[in-house]
Amino acid sequence: MNKSPLTFALIGAGGIAQTHLQAFAKTNLAKLGAVIDLRTEAAEAVAAAMHCQAFATVDAIPESLQIDAAIVCTPPSTHPEICRALAKRGVHVLCEKPIAIDLISAIDMIETAHREDTLFTMASKFRYVEDMVYAKQLITSGVLGDILLFENTFAGHVDMTKRWNSNPVVSGGGVLIDNGTHSVDIVRYLLGPIESIQTIEGKRSQDIPVEDTVRIHAKTSSGALAAMDLSWSINKQTPWYASIYGTQGTVLVGWKESKYKRSVDTDWTVFGKGYDKVQAFTSQLNNFCNAIHGIEPLLITSEDAVASSEAIQRAYESLQKDDWISVVPPSIRVAS
Repeated sequence: MNKSPLTFALIGAGGIAQTHLQAFAKTNLAKLGAVIDLRTEAAEAVAAAMHCQAFATVDAIPESLQIDAAIVCTPPSTHPEICRALAKRGVHVLCEKPIAIDLISAIDMIETAHREDTLFTMASKFRYVEDMVYAKQLITSGVLGDILLFENTFAGHVDMTKRWNSNPVVSGGGVLIDNGTHSVDIVRYLLGPIESIQTIEGKRSQDIPVEDTVRIHAKTSSGALAAMDLSWSINKQTPWYASIYGTQGTVLVGWKESKYKRSVDTDWTVFGKGYDKVQAFTSQLNNFCNAIHGIEPLLITSEDAVASSEAIQRAYESLQKDDWISVVPPSIRVAS
């Protein structure tokens, strides 16, 4: 089915926006019509390169410029106001993770999108990595048996002392909400809803007001256990960022390649080419465009976005209480 490219606005011209721009270059389903950033020089530079218009705010976009959809790449504390404004203009929204710094704001964003009959999805690139999609197929097929354990590591030393990600007013927390939003979404994608969660903080080594190293434990509704190591302060070098262990086999999803081995196999079966960031962003953009056209469902629904926010909020409660915390199913919180 041939469709005219959807016209997008890119909100925020910072680091993550650059990969979204690469995705636009690899799809015929979308084109960029506007770049919005309070830093006018940054907006104008990107707009000039993409041959579109630049604006300082969403409100500055004239009604005559028809915008179908938007990608929001600004810091998390700004997401609710921007996303609500876009929804009220009838614009479909792909919002970078985390969608908000608290659960109440996340729910309000989703409910606004539902009222305005617009699509809302969270950018969570790992669901779109081809190796991860294949790992999901292996799990669903049953060749690995019952899944008992999931392990994930996102740990690399980064100086966070001058970055907004370590300002809790802007980011909502530290490495837990930043990297952890990816982790809990991967768990939910592969293994289903999270039933309970526990977070343990490690020693803080950077001069920042938020956590820089944590370990998350979770239990899914299927009974699988998950362990996630997140850090901005250590280099935990491992070729696999996600490991899934079942009663009849194991699958390892890696940065450069992935592989699986059933209990009856002598050797590992290697698959995929590892983590391709641009491929993941392009697949994400294509899925969003096709969902707007009604051709395919969103891979990450608005309910998934709220579920991630719910899990992270409960993870912080666990950190404060030093105990396991139940995670309430998001379906009872989000209005249809």
